[in-house]
Amino acid sequence: MSNDGVGLRAVMRSVAFLTAGALAVPALAGCSSEDTASKPLAEQDIAPAARDQVADGGTLHWAVDALPETLNTFQADANATTATVAQAVLPSMYRLDANGRPQVNPDYLESAKVVETEPKQVVLYKLNQQAVWSDGREIGAADFAAQWRALSGKDSAYWTARNAGYERIEKIERGANDLEVRVTFARPYADWRSLFSPLYPKDVMGTPDSFNDSARKKLKVTAGPFRLKKVDRKDGEVTLARSERWWGHPAKLDEIVLTAVPREERTGALAAGDVDLAEIDPESLGRITLAARAGAKTGSTPLAGPGGLSAHGSGSNLGAADALRSWAVAHEGEEEAADDEAGAGKKKREAALAYERQQTALKGFEVRRSLEPAYTQLALNGASGPLADERVRRAVARALDRKALAKAVLTPLGLPAEPVGSHLALSGQDAYADNSGALGGQDTEGAEALLADAGWVHGGPVKKENGEKGEKAAGAEGEESGKKSEKESEKKPEKKSGDESGKKADKSEKSEKKSDKEDSQDSEDSEDSADSKSDDKDPKDHANRSDGAARHLAQDGKQYANRLRPVGAPAGAYAPKGTPAPAGAATKVLAKNGKALALRFVLPSGPGSETLRTVADRISSMLAKVGIRTEISKVSDESYFKDHIASGQYDLALYSWPASAFPATDARPIFAKPVPAADGSLNVEQNYTRVGTDQVDQLFDQAVTTLDASESRSLIRKADSRIWAAAGSIPLYQRPQLTAAKKNLVNAGAFGFQTPVYEDMGFLKKGAKPASGPSGN
Repeated sequence: MSNDGVGLRAVMRSVAFLTAGALAVPALAGCSSEDTASKPLAEQDIAPAARDQVADGGTLHWAVDALPETLNTFQADANATTATVAQAVLPSMYRLDANGRPQVNPDYLESAKVVETEPKQVVLYKLNQQAVWSDGREIGAADFAAQWRALSGKDSAYWTARNAGYERIEKIERGANDLEVRVTFARPYADWRSLFSPLYPKDVMGTPDSFNDSARKKLKVTAGPFRLKKVDRKDGEVTLARSERWWGHPAKLDEIVLTAVPREERTGALAAGDVDLAEIDPESLGRITLAARAGAKTGSTPLAGPGGLSAHGSGSNLGAADALRSWAVAHEGEEEAADDEAGAGKKKREAALAYERQQTALKGFEVRRSLEPAYTQLALNGASGPLADERVRRAVARALDRKALAKAVLTPLGLPAEPVGSHLALSGQDAYADNSGALGGQDTEGAEALLADAGWVHGGPVKKENGEKGEKAAGAEGEESGKKSEKESEKKPEKKSGDESGKKADKSEKSEKKSDKEDSQDSEDSEDSADSKSDDKDPKDHANRSDGAARHLAQDGKQYANRLRPVGAPAGAYAPKGTPAPAGAATKVLAKNGKALALRFVLPSGPGSETLRTVADRISSMLAKVGIRTEISKVSDESYFKDHIASGQYDLALYSWPASAFPATDARPIFAKPVPAADGSLNVEQNYTRVGTDQVDQLFDQAVTTLDASESRSLIRKADSRIWAAAGSIPLYQRPQLTAAKKNLVNAGAFGFQTPVYEDMGFLKKGAKPASGPSGN
């Protein structure tokens, strides 16, 4: 998952920035002195250290989800690793600060400002006179012009993913000297700071052939603290080496090696010394925390905790059960592999020793935590079915306790659990304001009234289908479908048996009847309980060619959402096969025109879906209280976005969107009103809920053409209020960002909003200590 503006925009610009794991998508024109925006909910956690405390030399081995398919961030199959490479080796006119706001990057730019507004908007860039490409040529107007022509959309021979902003440029020319670049816009553009980050040399952007092919596998000319040394697809590594032509602070590290490591294998890779830095899932968090707190000493046992000490000692929130589960998960299935009891005992002892060795090695790591610049949402497909009625969508939203959902995911990780109040920005960013009041908070009676107004009544007759025997409740159909799906092709979702989900739902229903305070505590306890029954890890990023890196964020998995887990990836194991409403809610089943009110809740099924499943189960329980039944269906990660979310084959779904520093530009495709295409199909862009309004579109159009920053912010907030009112998507929580790092590695970890400073990353000198910060276990 991406951690800053470059990464987010790279993904956002790759056509449908979606997939099942963590989408990477990319605020407004800058902040003013009167800005009163809130602060980020969590600080970045990177073990900051002054450069004079960092040793010169060394190699950082950094785990990534996948090697880049292309090194051109403006192509559709660019992913998060593409963005990471670009940040380290290419110019970027602006960087994001700790609040997610764009700031001038002084290594490349002395200043940039609007110098004319009439008759046309003109922006004058004054470049750093030391800024040169690695071949010795000065960075200048020719590079800006080549990138504009390639991304303007006027020449279809360029295989670009998205051209937002560049199509508004009328011309680019040299200023008073070679260090000045004048950019004239045909139409006013508030988000002009989003352009030319990254900036590619004219050698790449100059012709369609060079754009389409030359930068896919290599970058011959660069201009950053590092240069691209090698892409080794056989070993799954990208090597970046310190650039000798860099004019800024020289990189502390000799090399950065980006290594593709599946998330489920990262704990082992850390323990083996193969990687120094890796986004991880909550399972790995537990193991590293146990190792750090208890100490991995000979003679440890899973129940006593590593080192024979109580795992729930002073200051620890991890008990003996956590230690046992951690050990059991790490070696699940090994006992079954033994042929007899004696063999099983030997296998178990060997596994325990291997686990002990890993725990000892993990003592050298710590987990750095923050919140990703991305949020997980509940998407409601408004194209057809019950959710095409705005009243039903609003009822779903009013049935949710978003605070309890945020606590269930974030509190166990030691992160602030506040519901996200905006679709278009996150706390700390210029455009952020909690506009959820436009829809309203949790209100069971209000939700029931909305459903009644929409014609859904309690205990109404339900027509029999396919010869079913008098089922009034909607859940039985899910059970029957589940039996069929297991026999059908893998593309069709599996569904959980009614008995199994009924038991779980029963417990959930009872807990829902407690007071708000008890409810909150139950939510956390239930989360722990769910974790102890599953060894699944946070969802991974999954992207098809059209989503590119975007998939990453979408699933609230991996990466999740990332980048939880990801960008890390979100947690989430195997989704339930089919979940009828809690037994206690049977009397509240709603029906209309002979059909029960039942919604299909689609989730990815791969490793890393545990958090998604937990959240989905809680949502299902909340909806059951107002008479809405849900059937949770698991589908393969590969098909989750392409075959279900993007194609509209779902009622409810969980996936994530990144927050952008430029919402007027980057968020518009996500919330634009779908329009009929020439072939009769519906053009939804990235609006996978199919819910949009003309008013929202107009507010975006006004915001992107308004050069007054304060007015633009106001328009964005108004648009967000209208998006809340339409209830096409409900933001839930900001995704967690968990990063395991060697204890002596500094200026790297959970970056939050801020763009990484690659030249400052490195290992502490002997005897030096990092500055105090939120790091620690």
